[in-house]
Amino acid sequence: MAEEINITVEFTGGLEMLFDNVTKHALSLSKDADNGNPPTVGYLVRYICDHLMKDSRMELFVLDGAVRPGILVLINDSDWELEGEDKYEVVNNDNILFVSTLHGG
Repeated sequence: MAEEINITVEFTGGLEMLFDNVTKHALSLSKDADNGNPPTVGYLVRYICDHLMKDSRMELFVLDGAVRPGILVLINDSDWELEGEDKYEVVNNDNILFVSTLHGG
């Protein structure tokens, strides 16, 4: 059996509405989940869209295969731009937070 990586994924700023109004999700990913490679945040985003998203408006979260501009991504309270963005390899007990900064008016 493949070893698991246990992480927490959170959605705030309105993004939770795309995920059945659940803000916090505990996930277990295989250590070789990404075609035999360790899962990255890029893999996680695809996984989230395929397995957690309940809303059909995927473009509110992902645009052209990447996290939509206006959504902050924090990895263990650090901006993902400091961690390698979608290439960051998730490790056990990581907390990945997606925060929408887009507000209707």
